[in-house]
Amino acid sequence: MTFGHAELAIGFRPVPVEFRDLRWAIAASQHRSLRQAADTLRIKQSTLSRCLRSLEHTLGSKLFERTNGGTRPTMEGQEFLKDARRVIGEAEAMTARLKTRSRGESGRLTIGIHTSLSAGNLRATLLEHRHRFPDVDRQFVDGASEHLISDLASSAIDVAVVAEPSPNWGGRSLLLWSERVVAALPANHPLTGRDVVHWGELRREPLLMSQRGPGPELFKLLISKLGFSDPCKLHRHDVGLDRLLSLVGVDWGILLALESATGAVYPGVTFREVHDAEGPTRLSFRVYWRQPNGNPLVRPFLDLLRERYPDLSTEPSAD
Repeated sequence: MTFGHAELAIGFRPVPVEFRDLRWAIAASQHRSLRQAADTLRIKQSTLSRCLRSLEHTLGSKLFERTNGGTRPTMEGQEFLKDARRVIGEAEAMTARLKTRSRGESGRLTIGIHTSLSAGNLRATLLEHRHRFPDVDRQFVDGASEHLISDLASSAIDVAVVAEPSPNWGGRSLLLWSERVVAALPANHPLTGRDVVHWGELRREPLLMSQRGPGPELFKLLISKLGFSDPCKLHRHDVGLDRLLSLVGVDWGILLALESATGAVYPGVTFREVHDAEGPTRLSFRVYWRQPNGNPLVRPFLDLLRERYPDLSTEPSAD
């Protein structure tokens, strides 16, 4: 720790004291011997002795009794050392907090999420981040992509992990992974007898659509696959994924979701992949952040993403 000043209240007046002097006085009291204390501090005994006498002169109080048997604190010295230990302890704790925060090891990181956390890459990434940085306070904000991007622009969140590119975002982004589109089916539905569901088989089925999370992206995908003229029975709801999956379980309709939603078990719900002529249908995910971002926790989070997905994370690392 670099030398600095602390102010100790002596009587009614604050007296500036070097942190070094506080440490050396504490060492002298611990060893009860100036020679042993000086050896521990790797300084000359004469240097330590002059420091303590100068400190006593500054404070106007005798801190140590010096005898042939050693050096012991006086009553005033014991009170002084009690305050000195408190000041040093608080300074070291503050320094440690600042260091861990500057390294991205503590503090608050607010993450916008766009998909379920019951399974998949985002869940695995967040678990690994918690393992590496246990002192980070992670707060999550859920919402549709346009809302999360708006929150990001206003600095309400630090990063956002959302599906599909956001054309309105002018900051930084990084390609991450893709997730397969799945259909959540009532357990007694005829389509559960198939290994996969094709888009054409969803025509004339009652489809539940969420206005939250990746719901808007899944709606765009549905239109691109079936066209505007197909008579889909759409039922839009402004509720979360868990509530819509509960409706699927009571035969309310079919829900389009992403594979990260398949980690949770809902009574009466069966998941099947949705395919087109080329195979599984996927939505890509990207992480978005501001540049610059004053939160030092953002960089370690992005570094973890680049480490976990090196084949995708090919963009420059400037944050």
